[in-house]
Amino acid sequence: MNSTTVRNLLVRGMLAGLGAGVLALIVAYVLGEPNVHSAIGFEEAHAGHSHGDEAELVSRGLQSTAGLATGVLVHGVAFGGLAALAYCFALGRVGRFGPRATALLLSGCALLAVYVVPFLKYPANPPAVGDPDTIGKRTALYFLMMLLSVLLAVAATLLGKQLAPRTGNWYATVVAVLAFAMVIGLAYAFLPVVNEVPEHFPAALLWRFRLSALGMQLTLWAGFGLLFGELAQRLLRPAPTASAQAVPAGS
Repeated sequence: MNSTTVRNLLVRGMLAGLGAGVLALIVAYVLGEPNVHSAIGFEEAHAGHSHGDEAELVSRGLQSTAGLATGVLVHGVAFGGLAALAYCFALGRVGRFGPRATALLLSGCALLAVYVVPFLKYPANPPAVGDPDTIGKRTALYFLMMLLSVLLAVAATLLGKQLAPRTGNWYATVVAVLAFAMVIGLAYAFLPVVNEVPEHFPAALLWRFRLSALGMQLTLWAGFGLLFGELAQRLLRPAPTASAQAVPAGS
């Protein structure tokens, strides 16, 4: 793959990330923001002092609109560019998949390794959940779990490719998935547990917030896979033009 193709895919990846970010923004605003608002209300009702007396650097209204849009869209563009570079490396190396299928496969695996696996160990929490004094520790544990998940996913992929010539694709895939699940299970068992949900915090609210966070990420990655797959397909395998399809007269 030459540098021009890589550059074109990078641009398309960033555009697809922007489009996926718009979809994720809709999910975050419609499903996530009401839960954030409810969690803030719980926090203010149970705080030992009045939040109304504190000066806000950024108003809640700005956070939930322009701030949310900026964060989600910038994240979408950035992750779209990184995913496009990963796609350039993966295309043709993960099996006989076309551009669209490779994009969806890459998005699905990335969603699992980058978000779902760390989420199951350290799920997202709304405001009022978590001790401010432990935020550094919790952040470090989350990124450690993410790093382990990505590295183990790469190792499982390499293991499957090594086993495939001897055992066939099916058994190689099964062994690789089982190995990944087993080591991730050990990581779940030995990494510290974080449970800082305040007493009397509504369980339904916590559940809805985590589902909306998961739904936002699912929308982001699925949207990127579909949009980028289509853009990559048109770049790498353009449809034949009408003039090329025409049969010369007298042939």
